[in-house]
This record gives sequence, C-alpha cells and structure tokens, in this order.
Amino acid sequence: METIFEFTLPKGYVDGNGEVHRNGKMRLATAADEISATRDPRVLSNPSYLTIVILGKVVTELEGLPMVTAATIEKLFTADMAFLQDMYQRINDVEPPVMQVVCPHCGETHEVAINFTTEG
Repeated sequence: METIFEFTLPKGYVDGNGEVHRNGKMRLATAADEISATRDPRVLSNPSYLTIVILGKVVTELEGLPMVTAATIEKLFTADMAFLQDMYQRINDVEPPVMQVVCPHCGETHEVAINFTTEG
C-alpha cells in the first residue's frame, strides 16, 4: 500500500530568501494525527486552524526546507492550501458530504457532493 505521495504546488512556498519551493511529499494521516490536532491550543482557540495543524503533520517534505510545520503551512498561498486540502481528502479517502438537490430546469433529484475546501 502506498503511504507517501509526491506533489507539486501550483504556486509554491516562498521562503525568507525569496526562493520558491514547489515539490514535496505528503503521507497518509493517522488517527493520532487528527486526535492530537484537535487538542492543539491553536485549534482550541480557533477551530478553523485544524486544517493547518493537520497539514503541518502530514506534509513531510517541501524541497529545500529542513522541515515542514504548521507555521510553514500558514504561509502558503491560498491556491496551494486548497491544493493540499484536496490532496489530503483524496489520498485519505475522505468522502465529502452529499445533499439531495432538485434541478430547477428538469425537476429531477440529484446527489451533489459538498466541497468545503475550495471555492466555486
């Protein structure tokens, strides 16, 4: 079973020297990753920080950086953040919630996935 996945960020992380880092690796999440993230003081004071803390745990490499932390993830461009959130969902088989909708034109009922991680 594959547990490490390579990626290339759409924009890239720009470090303090202006260097751009785009290639990296993400590992599968464990239950411990998600449980410990929910106990993180930053998440307790701001629940929307949960994604940043979890990505800081599962993104194991970003080319040229000694390590990746939540502080690194915070500094990503929003396009890169959305990319990593989507990748996290795909590799961990996180199923998005669905809802029943009725087409206003034909009246048929359809199931539509609700995606909370990207705009549009």
